[in-house]
Amino acid sequence: MTTKTDTISSGVTEYVTTMIGGQLFGLPISRVQDVFMPERLTRVPLASRDVAGVLNLRGRIVTAINMRSRLGLPKNEDGRPPMAVGVELRGESYGLLIDTIGEVLKLADDTREVNPVNLDPRMAKLAAGVHRLDGQLMVVLDVDRVLDISADKMAA
Repeated sequence: MTTKTDTISSGVTEYVTTMIGGQLFGLPISRVQDVFMPERLTRVPLASRDVAGVLNLRGRIVTAINMRSRLGLPKNEDGRPPMAVGVELRGESYGLLIDTIGEVLKLADDTREVNPVNLDPRMAKLAAGVHRLDGQLMVVLDVDRVLDISADKMAA
């Protein structure tokens, strides 16, 4: 019985859930460095529209990525300031600007499905699959794809 429990526990991924434009997204907790409220964003001249700016977070320069823009969603008009999920790629720090942060969910890896054919193409480019939860679909964000696209756009 212990072997079965070990097998089950190793096939589980924890996700930090976020809401962006009314859609539930999940980021693997292993990729999340921190969650914070961005303050004093400095715009970057000639940067892609997905780059909201840069900020100083505890002595590190962090590039803020506007996830609404990245997903082709309209600006948030509710007046609430965005939150940010801190991630890292190749030694660089990024803050993914989101609407709200949710809870941490532990989901079995075998319940993750490939992207449905009817998933919005902008989401599908950034997704590493989906989990069907009670009454909603959680899109799993592929952090590498989100940030690699950013690097491609900034270089162009």
